[in-house]
Formats: sequence, C-alpha cells, structure tokens
Amino acid sequence: MSLLDEARKVRERAWVPYSRFKVGAAIRADSGAVYAGCNVENVAYPQGTCAEAGAIAAMIAGGDTRIAEVVVVADSTNPTPPCGGCRQKLREFAGPDVTVTMATIDGAMLTMTMDQLLPGAFGVDHMDRA
Repeated sequence: MSLLDEARKVRERAWVPYSRFKVGAAIRADSGAVYAGCNVENVAYPQGTCAEAGAIAAMIAGGDTRIAEVVVVADSTNPTPPCGGCRQKLREFAGPDVTVTMATIDGAMLTMTMDQLLPGAFGVDHMDRA
C-alpha cells in the first residue's frame, strides 16, 4: 500500500467531533517501515494531537528515528501544509531534503521539501551534543 493510501485510510479514523476537519499522515522511515497517524481532538483544544504527531509517535514506538518521506491528506479543497508545530516536529526526525506531499481527498497534491516548508529550521543537527 502506498503512503498516500495509508494516509487516506487512517484519515477516516480521525476523531474530530468539534472541527470535523479530518487529517491523516503517513511516514516512511529510513528502514522502509510505514507509520500512520490521524488527528484526535479533545474538548480542551490544545490537548488534541495532530496527525503528523501521531505518525511520529508510532514511528518512535516502532523503533525507527529517521523519516524518509511524509504524506498528509486533509479535508480541504487545496493541499494543506502541516501546522508550524508539526513542521518543527517533522524536522526533528527528517532532513532538509525529505519530501512532504500534501494531498486533498479530491486528489490535488503539492510536494515540498522540509527545507521549503521550514526554511532556516533549527534541528537536532544544530545541537552540540559532544
């Protein structure tokens, strides 16, 4: 199954009783494994989670730590980029050249690199851990 198919499938499971805005994300790790997540809302809005964060959590739980590719499908007429927080979360595990494909349920798509989505990002590669 393709990353797009995985993102579409998990999008259907989104828990969005307030916004009704379903989002699904699928990540291919460097290992080739695929992880998916959907957005989950909570009545206390800041306590919800984005689809990208769910996919990242699944990836970490699965034992992988590097993202090779990302696909996000959202309920929108135009491809919707990940929110600012998710861009930073993705960048933590993805290099600047990793592609993020944003798709709609109607099939429109836009692909950008992490560097295009988050220019001048501060990532773990900037940390002095020596």
